[in-house]
Amino acid sequence: MKPRIIKHRFLSRLRLKESWIIFFLLGIIMMNYPFLHIFNKSITLEGIPLLFVYIIGGWAVSILVIFLFTHSIKTESDDDTGSGTR
Repeated sequence: MKPRIIKHRFLSRLRLKESWIIFFLLGIIMMNYPFLHIFNKSITLEGIPLLFVYIIGGWAVSILVIFLFTHSIKTESDDDTGSGTR
């Protein structure tokens, strides 16, 4: 049963690393020319230019993603330490 647990932990961490890379590349792509040009319009939302809303919204989403990743790592490491003591 122990090799099965090790395999599960390895695969879950591998998926987590892949997700970090995907979100990092997505963040780089979203902050480059084509997307910035799309949102660089004279349209305003509640008096705030659309480009600023896009940048601040992307910043908030990236913070949320980082929080979720660190939370999943923290709970995963808590599970690792908790199962070996009993």
